[in-house]
Amino acid sequence: MNLSYWEFKTWLSNIDFTIVGSGIVGLNCALVLRRKYPKAKIMVLEKGILPQGASTKNAGFACYGSISEILSDVQGHTEQEVIQLVDQRWKGIQLLRNTLGDAAMDFQQFGGHELFLAHNEELYTHCRENLEKVNSLLKPVFKTSAFELQKNRFHFKNIKERYITNTFEGQLDTGKMMAALLNLAAKSKIQILNSLEVVKFQETGDMVEVKTPAFDFKTNKLLIATNGFASQLIGEMVKPARAQVLITKPIPNLHIKGTFHFDEGYYYFRNIDNRILFGGGRNMDFQGEETYEQGMTSLIQNQLEKILGEIILPQIPFDVDLRWSGIMGVGAVKKPIIKQLSNNVYCGVRLGGMGVAIGSHVGKDLAELV
Repeated sequence: MNLSYWEFKTWLSNIDFTIVGSGIVGLNCALVLRRKYPKAKIMVLEKGILPQGASTKNAGFACYGSISEILSDVQGHTEQEVIQLVDQRWKGIQLLRNTLGDAAMDFQQFGGHELFLAHNEELYTHCRENLEKVNSLLKPVFKTSAFELQKNRFHFKNIKERYITNTFEGQLDTGKMMAALLNLAAKSKIQILNSLEVVKFQETGDMVEVKTPAFDFKTNKLLIATNGFASQLIGEMVKPARAQVLITKPIPNLHIKGTFHFDEGYYYFRNIDNRILFGGGRNMDFQGEETYEQGMTSLIQNQLEKILGEIILPQIPFDVDLRWSGIMGVGAVKKPIIKQLSNNVYCGVRLGGMGVAIGSHVGKDLAELV
């Protein structure tokens, strides 16, 4: 790009903080930096026309982990680590609600329900037998028992007749949430440049040189908030994990309300605008879904439609309206990576599929590293 003096002076000179990624983490990071440094020049770079990873692609679950997920985590983490993971999700949701307000993102607390397939007796028994153990473990977070047994009041088929529900879980409108964050950033005089990918960067002295396909520039501090795409820029252990989703056309008199998981969290669905949003199936093809490419596969999309008809909406006609995918960032452990990489470069990545829950807190922690 052939930049004019005015373009360089206005947008690309004397930059204090550059944040890569305009998702939940990046925008919250920028907002915290603005509060800390009211006169700083803050710029956010986004490679997509809209936030490209998972922030505008997710299902809008305000969740803390289903009971089977918590029990699985206890196998690979210490109990204290599991408490810390759930506590971070809890605090992240509260921070998001305080930042935007419930009305701005249509936050509703209908509860989060884990369903158990009829044939999965072993998992169901394991979760029921450990219900009180998990409630006791997480009481420091929720201050009371969060999980309880509930009847199959939404009349799903081919499942056990009781759910295990976290009464504190909720749901929100992802689009409204991101629009509200973008509006706050604009009001806070934070520059956002879209359709601009960071190709590489290099630290030189007390500055960081940033290269894009359009132009190069220098910034005092560089903060990377690209989650699933992080390993394209930095050497941290973050694997991309694509999540495929579909949503039905409006269904008259839809009776389902809440967020739902089954098959150890690999499938998830919810109500929104008299529709069912349904995603998951990554466990059908882990290797194929470890990709940076947006898109869908017939393998997973056909399975989602099959489950919709057999379990979620039995005897209720439906048509699929839209399909999409988002790229999450995962790793061997669920703790996000929030660290200083060098004198002037920092990162907040690997949200493990919990971006809505922990994104605000990761953004805050990333800003406070500076």
